[in-house]
Amino acid sequence: MGKNKLSRFAENATYDHVVQPTFTQLQAADLPQKGKWNSEFFKRDAPLVLELGCGGGEYTVGLAQLHPEKNYIGVDIKGARIWRGAKAAHEKGLANVGFLRTHVDHILRCFGTHEVDEIWLTFSDPQIGKARKRLTSPLFLARYKEILKPGGIIHLKTDSPVLYEYTLEQIEEHKLRIEECSADVYGELVLRIPPEEQAVMNIRTFYESMWLEEGRTIHYVRFGW
Repeated sequence: MGKNKLSRFAENATYDHVVQPTFTQLQAADLPQKGKWNSEFFKRDAPLVLELGCGGGEYTVGLAQLHPEKNYIGVDIKGARIWRGAKAAHEKGLANVGFLRTHVDHILRCFGTHEVDEIWLTFSDPQIGKARKRLTSPLFLARYKEILKPGGIIHLKTDSPVLYEYTLEQIEEHKLRIEECSADVYGELVLRIPPEEQAVMNIRTFYESMWLEEGRTIHYVRFGW
């Protein structure tokens, strides 16, 4: 393991806004913060928003800056990635941001029934040939339904036409409602939505910036039960 990773892991351990349960801990019991993120972690009552597979946390931090009235948690298994977002949140003095280092498979161990208001899926792995592992598969949709409040919503932003079309198929199959949908975020969607929504769409993750430089089209859908 490189020195940079070790130093980042060590720095993560110094941040109060980074939670890092071990696999063994989550196998044995629920996370202590489960059902108590607002009351014990953020210490305020506010809408709770997750970014699953947050990478460097660009969306988590960007959303938190745009919407200080909400609480945000970025979830990713890679500690070196989380470090970037955790450090950025610390340097910006954002009290409405937290990071959870765990696998997305463990979200039911980490969040209580109807505890979450929104979920963001930003540039998730399309899992070509492994539909069951996609973060909008029936397996994950069932988990989201358990932790989302009634009326809660899911945002998918992706460069993958495979994941985008697959998600639309799942929405139709499960009779979910679509609040917004666009096959071309920057060529179509941002031209017709209000400025506050444009600001949200214009947050760029590391990977999105890379994909845009390659000329890829970005897709988006917002949906729920």
